[in-house]
Amino acid sequence: MKILDRYILTSFVKTFLSVFTILFFIFVLQGIWVFIGELAGKDLDFITILKFLFFYSPKMIPMVLPLSVLLASIMTFGDFSENYEFAAMKSAGISLQRAMRSLIIFIFLLTGLSFWFTNNVAPKSEYKFVNMRKNIIHTKPAMAITAGQFNDLGAINIRVDEKYGEKDEKLRNITMHMINQQNSENKTVIKAETGKIETNENSSILKLHLYNGNYYEDTAKNYRQRNRKPFVKANFKHYILSIDLSEFDKSDEELQEISNTANMMDISQLNYTIDSLSTNYNSEVTSQNEASKQNNNLLLNNDLKDKNIVYKTVTLDSLLSIKKRSTKISIYSNASAVAESIKFNTQNNKNTLSEKSKHINRHWIALYEKLVIAFSCILMFFIGAPLGAIIRKGGLGLPMVFAVLIFIIYHFINTFGKKLAQEDGITPFLGSWLSTLILAPFAITFTYKATRDRGINSIDNMLYPITNYLKTKFKKKNNTENV
Repeated sequence: MKILDRYILTSFVKTFLSVFTILFFIFVLQGIWVFIGELAGKDLDFITILKFLFFYSPKMIPMVLPLSVLLASIMTFGDFSENYEFAAMKSAGISLQRAMRSLIIFIFLLTGLSFWFTNNVAPKSEYKFVNMRKNIIHTKPAMAITAGQFNDLGAINIRVDEKYGEKDEKLRNITMHMINQQNSENKTVIKAETGKIETNENSSILKLHLYNGNYYEDTAKNYRQRNRKPFVKANFKHYILSIDLSEFDKSDEELQEISNTANMMDISQLNYTIDSLSTNYNSEVTSQNEASKQNNNLLLNNDLKDKNIVYKTVTLDSLLSIKKRSTKISIYSNASAVAESIKFNTQNNKNTLSEKSKHINRHWIALYEKLVIAFSCILMFFIGAPLGAIIRKGGLGLPMVFAVLIFIIYHFINTFGKKLAQEDGITPFLGSWLSTLILAPFAITFTYKATRDRGINSIDNMLYPITNYLKTKFKKKNNTENV
């Protein structure tokens, strides 16, 4: 490797690693902020939190890596141009393409590494992360209740003075307020000396055992009844209360959307799953068509076909001419019921097929996404490197502005395309590659201008041909009117 190639590669790699570390740290902090409600005040030990973040971190790589390549490219080549190092290279007969050669090789290696990571490491970490989120409440049931304060568990507010035991599953001095879900009134209070939390790993129900306590309920509906009978009181030695964990922790609802999905599969698993889902979808379409034909045939009374009955064509006028009102109402009712049944079955079949189609689309998008993430490194390099050479600014000022703006546009288009593809608006292939197809012309344009040393035209220069053409047409029109 020549000294120049080593110098350019070293400068880029140092910048890339610095930027990647900073951005990765920022995105992980953003993840902590998203899941702060699941981590803070839940009596989780430090090792559990570290494992939680460790399994969450690989999800950030597909976001951080393209942005790091883009920002590092702009900063490195902008710094070279700002310090006239590119001018020195050109005076020595070294073109921009030649200067980028070592970095192009590095970017292609980084692309391969990115593809391997998203195809092998990311699905496994997603599986670990989802299962940890799903089981963290069951393995640490005491995390649902924090001592010394009221804890909102859906329709129940509970306060305990102390938690103890091996897993903090034992409680002391318990006060509970139960809210009526119909009128949102707090008319039931339960107090107990001790308690114990019990849960099953395969169930979302938390059982709360209360010992030696009292049950108070305000049953009075008005002021007079309250004076006569203020409340109902019952003593108990052992009282079991079942609490649905999903009522106070919405993470289960999120997990239902992301558990056992395409994000946990590699390409071979996705291909197999897509093939199975497509076969199931086609068989569902065929079976629904056959069922529809059979249902339509059943509308005719098959028993009558065996009898010697002459069938007549019935028109609307002949039905309206029937004078017996009960017969007419019966015909209309039967026809309406049959029509409603057909409409309901058709809509139900349509919704079923639509959901199956969306499920297949999600798997196709997950498959293409692994390729898109890898290719985005190449795309961002060929946008950032020539753009840095053109703007001739290094550091974290202007390059950061350009990098964030470009990446926001890329991420917005990518998200929009995937959402549209999931809803069958466009094909999954187009939805996944939409951001790449839109930004690829900019990468080609920037690279062309940088290699030709033309720079980016100003807005005035870009609009000049249009304004000049309009002025010419306007002058010709005025001259014609004057003549």
